[in-house]
This record gives sequence, structure tokens and C-alpha cells, in this order.
Amino acid sequence: MGAGELHRYRLDNGLRVVLAPDTTTQVVGVSVHYDVGFRSEPEGRTGFAHLFEHLMFQGSESLAKLAHFRHIQGSGGMFNGSTHPDYTDYFAVLPSAALERALFLEADRMRAPKLTEENLANQIDVVKEEIRLNVLNRPYGGFPWILLPPVLYETFPNAHNGYGDFTDLEQATLDDCAAFFDAYYAPANAVLTVTGDFRPERARELIDKHFADVPARQVPHRPSFAEPRPGTEKRDTHADPHAPLPALAVGYRMDDPIEEMDSYLANIVLASVLAEGEGARLQQRLVHSDALVSDINAEAGLFGPFEARDPDTFSVTAIHPADVPAQQVLDALDDELDTLASRPPEQAELSKATARWTAALHGENDRIVSRTLALGSFELLYGDPALIHDLPARIGAVTPEDVAAAAKALRPDSRAVLFVEPSSNSQNATHDTEGAQ
Repeated sequence: MGAGELHRYRLDNGLRVVLAPDTTTQVVGVSVHYDVGFRSEPEGRTGFAHLFEHLMFQGSESLAKLAHFRHIQGSGGMFNGSTHPDYTDYFAVLPSAALERALFLEADRMRAPKLTEENLANQIDVVKEEIRLNVLNRPYGGFPWILLPPVLYETFPNAHNGYGDFTDLEQATLDDCAAFFDAYYAPANAVLTVTGDFRPERARELIDKHFADVPARQVPHRPSFAEPRPGTEKRDTHADPHAPLPALAVGYRMDDPIEEMDSYLANIVLASVLAEGEGARLQQRLVHSDALVSDINAEAGLFGPFEARDPDTFSVTAIHPADVPAQQVLDALDDELDTLASRPPEQAELSKATARWTAALHGENDRIVSRTLALGSFELLYGDPALIHDLPARIGAVTPEDVAAAAKALRPDSRAVLFVEPSSNSQNATHDTEGAQ
């Protein structure tokens, strides 16, 4: 999709609105991004932001439990929500004739979700089962996004487990839910995005009809989550009863993804040069040439790119045979980073990486659900939804010297290393894993 028409405005209650009409489709996408993620949840309530996301689907003062599901699916649509470090999003994609239905549903739960003891207890059990399935009872569960931050970071917002500790989840109360909703789910703390087949003037009428009377509330001050970079290498070990092979994760701090976006983009390209595709440097060296690992990945952004404010993490993860010392893998990684830092990549290698990224961005923006979510998150995090149209050119402008500088900043004396060791003692290892939640 090209740089299409964008309309941005704000309602009197503070709700920010982004409209992106597209006459080439017959569907609409609707999303609401709230400026709260798991970095904002209170200490002693790990996993609360994610738990509250679940509660937002459990009915409202106007609609019974499961009515949201029936209205969207009955219109031939699809929907979901997700919790991120710095925001929570909710979205639906429906036939264009169902636009008003989607707007009504989002406004209704923004006004008053149904918070009951029954819903809370039920969703605590749902989240606990999700943790068992995705973390506790699978190989490399929580690796690295749960397990690496406590090694790299010192403060609770950055280091804690956003999925949640079972004890914290079980102690959540309705008063906690009401306070969280009042603080973070105010219209002025949200962005409403509508994309697809609609007329802007008609969308504005419907938005005014359903959202304008949602009561305004004061938006909480968002604290800075900045903390100093590590002054030395930090290491820790995690026993995994389900892992067939040892693994390691290396985490580095990156420049501010909002205020220093160009250097952040250089890290994105660096990750591609290092590990994306069979011809990438770490793939060639560690997998094919030296046979040190069976799998290796590099990622700018612990949850993917453009997912968080500062601080954010550059990570390298690898799974290696038991007879290969982890330090040998680390030494090879450091050698490749030193090589890149001292000898920038050739333009042909760089162009391959940037072309892969720009093609992926164009492909994502062709999908209405991805476009809707991207517009909303860029409005929320950057204050500029049009950035999604600028990103391919900006990534294409990254130079070999930019990539070399990004590699040079990934220093072994300012990083975290997490070692995952297979454990045959499943009882103790599982207990350790739950303790890390």
C-alpha cells in the first residue's frame, strides 16, 4: 500500500483518532491502542496488564459475556487483542457494512467493561493455563522474553515477567481491576484507528455517536523506565526440564527506539545481516562452517521491532549441542561482531538485508490487520502514524557505516548472558521456572 490518505483528530474527551480510508478493499479494520503495557503494571501484580486484556472480552455494562464474540463473528469478522511492554491493543476486521458494530463494541467496553468476581476468577484460571501451555510445559518456554530481562535489567518494570507469577495473579482483586481501568483505560490514554472501505465523513459521524460521550478522565503521568546500561557482563543459568539441548541468549541495550530512531533502524538491519537467511553471517559461521549451533537468531527489540519505548533489547539466541561449550559460541559471536565493527559490510550484502526488510514492510502494510495495528501503535508511540509509509525508505537509507557502528555498540562488557541447561530433575526445574515468573 502506498502512502495513502490519513486523517488525525482528537475528541473532546481526549481520544485520538486515525482514519486511513482505502477504496481497494471491501473490509474495515478497527483497533484501539491503550497506553499501558506490562511495564506499567504495579509491583506485586505481575501479569496484570495481560490479565486485564482478557477481562476486556468478558462483557460490558450493556452486553452480556461472549456477546462481543458473537457480534464480530456473526458479521463474518475476526478479532483479538495483545499485551506489549508499553501498550495493549484490541482489533477487529469486518466487512465494511459492519463498521458501526465494531465501533459500538469498542466504545461500549471503553465506557464500562463487566468486572465481576466470576469473570476475574475465570480469567485468572485461563491465564494460568496459558502460562502452563506456553511457558512451563514446553521446551524453551519463556525463552528469551521472560528469562533474559531479569538478567539484563535491574528495575521491576523492565525486569519482571509480564506473563505473571501465579501467586500475584491469584491475589488480584476487583478493586485492583477497577483502579487499573480508571487509571489507564481513559479515552485520553487511547488511540482509535479505522482503516479500509469507508467514507471519512461517515466514520467521523459514527465515532462521535459512539465515543464522544465516553466520560473523560485524567491520564496518569507515564514515568520514564530508563535505567543505566550494565557496567559489566551479567550471567545467569536457567534449568529447563523440557529442553532437549542447551541454549543461550545474549541481551544488549540499544539506543532509544523513539528518540534515536535512525540508530535503532541500524540495529534492525544489523540483526538481518547477522542471522536472517542462509547467507547471513552467524548462519554461515556458527551453523554451516563451524557447526557450533543448530539454530541461531538475532532480533532488534525483545518483542520485535517498533514494539516498545526505551529501554529496548538487542538479542541473539542460539541452541547448541551438549558437547559444544557455550563460551565457544559466545566467542564466535564476539568475533563476528568485531569483524563487522571494524569492516563494514559491502553494499551488496547490505542491500540484500534492506531489500528483505522493505519487502516485508510493504507486505505487512498490504494486510489490513497489520496496517491498522501499525498505524495505531505509531500514533501512540511516535505521535506519527505516517511513519509506516516512511520506514521502507528510511531502512533503505541505512549505510554500511551505520551497521558497523551498531555492531561496535554490542559490547561483551555491557551485556547479559542467559544459559539454558536441560534438566532431568523435572520437579526442581519446574519449581525454579515458576519462581522466575
